[in-house]
Amino acid sequence: MPGVRHLVLVDISGYIFRAFHALPPMTRPDGTPVNAVFGFTQMLSSFLAEHRGSHLAGVFDASRTTFRNEFYPAYKAHRPDPPEELVPQFALIREATEAFGVAQVEAPGFEADDLIATYARAFVESGGEVTIVSSDKDLMQLVRPGVQMYDPIKRRAIREAEVAEKFGVPPNKVIEVQALIGDAVDNVPGVPKIGPKTAAELILAYGDLEAVLANTAQIKQPMRRQNLEQYAEQARISKRLVTLDDQAPMSLTIDELAVRPPEPAALEKFLRDQGFRSVVARMGLGDAAGDSGSRARNSAVSAAQAAAAPVAPADPTAAPFGAYETVTTPEALAAWIAEATAAGVVGLDTETDSLDALNARLVGVCLATAPGRACYIPLRHVSAGASQGDMLEVPAEAAPPQLPFEATMAALRPLLEDPAVLKVLQHAKYDLEVLAQPGNGGIAVGPVDDTMLISYAMEAGKHGHGMDELSRLHLGHTPVPYDQVTGTGRARISFAQVPLDKATAYAAEDADVTLRLWHILRPQLREAGALALYEQVERRMVGVLRDMEIAGIKVDGVELARIGEDFVSRMAVLETEIHRLAGRVFAVGSPKQLGEILFDEMQLSGGRKGKSGAWGTDAAVLEELAARDVPLARAVLDWRQLSKLKSTYVDGLTAQLDPRTNRVHTDFSMANTSTGRLASTEPNLQNIPVRTEEGQRIRRAFVAEPGHVLMSADYSQIELRLLAHLADVPALREAFETGQDIHSRTAADIFRLAPEAVDKEARRRAKTINFGIIYGMSAFGLAGRLGIGAGEAKGIIDAYFGQYPGIRAAMERLKEEARLQGYVFTSFGRRLWIQDIGAKDPVRRAGAERAAINAPFQGGAAEIIKRAMVRVPKALRDAGLGARMLLQVHDELVLEVPEAEVAETAALVRQVMEGVATLRVPLAVEVGTGRSWAEAH
Repeated sequence: MPGVRHLVLVDISGYIFRAFHALPPMTRPDGTPVNAVFGFTQMLSSFLAEHRGSHLAGVFDASRTTFRNEFYPAYKAHRPDPPEELVPQFALIREATEAFGVAQVEAPGFEADDLIATYARAFVESGGEVTIVSSDKDLMQLVRPGVQMYDPIKRRAIREAEVAEKFGVPPNKVIEVQALIGDAVDNVPGVPKIGPKTAAELILAYGDLEAVLANTAQIKQPMRRQNLEQYAEQARISKRLVTLDDQAPMSLTIDELAVRPPEPAALEKFLRDQGFRSVVARMGLGDAAGDSGSRARNSAVSAAQAAAAPVAPADPTAAPFGAYETVTTPEALAAWIAEATAAGVVGLDTETDSLDALNARLVGVCLATAPGRACYIPLRHVSAGASQGDMLEVPAEAAPPQLPFEATMAALRPLLEDPAVLKVLQHAKYDLEVLAQPGNGGIAVGPVDDTMLISYAMEAGKHGHGMDELSRLHLGHTPVPYDQVTGTGRARISFAQVPLDKATAYAAEDADVTLRLWHILRPQLREAGALALYEQVERRMVGVLRDMEIAGIKVDGVELARIGEDFVSRMAVLETEIHRLAGRVFAVGSPKQLGEILFDEMQLSGGRKGKSGAWGTDAAVLEELAARDVPLARAVLDWRQLSKLKSTYVDGLTAQLDPRTNRVHTDFSMANTSTGRLASTEPNLQNIPVRTEEGQRIRRAFVAEPGHVLMSADYSQIELRLLAHLADVPALREAFETGQDIHSRTAADIFRLAPEAVDKEARRRAKTINFGIIYGMSAFGLAGRLGIGAGEAKGIIDAYFGQYPGIRAAMERLKEEARLQGYVFTSFGRRLWIQDIGAKDPVRRAGAERAAINAPFQGGAAEIIKRAMVRVPKALRDAGLGARMLLQVHDELVLEVPEAEVAETAALVRQVMEGVATLRVPLAVEVGTGRSWAEAH
């Protein structure tokens, strides 16, 4: 309304870090990082297009320390330094703020939040209204008549009702609640065991913090009452920390905040200098394609802007699914490319003729620019009756109307490689590998977001992260099934044979669903505490694993054949011995026949029949019999081991060997485990036995290229180091810090032996319990492992916990956290959901409790090696070294290294791997090299 005074205060600091973490690494032509600058300009330009008051200011933090650190030095003390890629962007963001015509305010010794509080108070007192552009919960205490907030990500206003929904109290009580709950991110201590719900109940019941502390005697819950009494002063300090100071110095007067329009030429120059063509296009400042763009592309951009491409609605589930467009003309293709470029964010999916990304042929590409707005670009479709031979060449008479492949991929390349357009995919690694293949365009897609990994970063172990499951869970929509368009069994056809109308309905929907999921899930990352995990680890792993899978690892086919022949010979000898022990010939590979011999004919005890009526003869049954000195059981176990190794690794590797390169290319699954670990399939290279001669023989078949060696870099006892860190066990910390043998030290401690008196048996027992404790092993389990009585095993465990009480406390704490929350955390903040922790069945519940104990250790180890994996390739490039990572196997990285660079590479890899995390104990990495993997490990 004319005459209304309206001050818009933009929390620039919040924008900076949100923008930095919201986008993958981007650089302008001179190599300067600009992903935060780009995200900032995207958000600021979009907001200013819709919300420009009479007065406007961008509020900055002037320094890391403020008056709060004077009375509480620990405040925000644990926050790490800004990432090195962000530091050079601070100045550019100030330039961007100036280019947009936004006044800048800051004050040394005060946080941006204090300045926002000050200017909001002053402006309201002068008769105006204020909008604070931020989603920071700490600013919600300022909401009142005349002052509202606006969340630029969720694009919604935050008023008193929204604050009450968030905190359970009105805005004027927010600081009282925050004083009780604290804030781990900022080191605001609060009161232990007081969560948001409890805090709100207390404040509503008693009025404010002091009233709560004055009435602790009335609180019925003993633990709650005790904590409030014990940590009363801590709560008072917390209140001082969270209360914003609205009397901070004002570097600019209110009159100096009056809106001034940006100077178009200066703004356009700034944006073009950074390479932000899509922002230039969206703001109508000039030719989005730049001087090198074609006339057709420029025309398409203008047409797309004139048509006002749909903007994502506040509710991504609101738009209908379909109908979608089939793109079969150059004009339609140009318009979609222009629309996607102007949108700045595009859903992307590929359709292929195979699940093997490295050998799949690209059949079509899907784009989505907004919920409900998507298209399918067919590229290599043939008629439904075409033969496989037709599909390879796609003759004109066998193909439906579609664009020529090479010309279409050339037109798509600028969009798919544009650093200013975010490509959103589900399971991005697959599509990136497909498009990187020379026969599929040879395109290096980026930057990307991956909805599968966004979900996984927040809810590992809670549910699956496939697109169909996420769609049902978050959109309430079941996508078109693949079987519905291709058929099943022998009647199944290749996707290239699917008619275009059905292909479009299926494929474009995938891109649409992916983009909708992104709109819903992306904003949740910060609230779930998973933003840094996703941005700095999971998303960066996509490119790392893509490169590793494309590289593969060389296999000596001749050696593999020799191993196979040896396994066959040894299996034949074992089979003869098995028949002798059984007293007759039978099919060794038949569980049914083996069960009949063991439990019907030999009358052995301990057998259990399954639902089919057959005796169970799985590994656990045979191991139990072997422990009772039943030779037949041990012989069958040995035969099965050889049979599995032959079928999985000898025959399996031979079948999957690329005849052109003699390399195998495993597929690393990124979101299948509940702990964050990677899994390896097709072939699985993570389950080759390490400590058996057979496993070592198989590893000898993995070799380096001529002039190179394989290098194994293996974290030493990483899970035990995490145990010492998490449980803060002084004796274990000392052992790791001084380089002692951890198992000998444990044996000396729990068996009360002098260090020199620890023999192999004592060390073996200590090693078994050290590793078993991480998996929540019971006395019964330890007895089975050590071959001792349950009573003796219980005594060892009691002695262990008696010597290291911190470990028992940590284990009990993990189980309690899982029961209360449904999840536990790794040391690095990843939330791991524990299924069945509330199960009524005691067996399932006990299994869940063991999982709760183990998850932080496995998950923490996974986090550490992933951090190393995203840093090692860059470190190698920066050092000018030619090594490349090939495999990750649990705590081990395998690299292929030029012979002349072994020493320098080993030193660098060890330095990077040991420096990726700071624990209470040092990380240690063992590095070995050799012509084969066996020699290197």
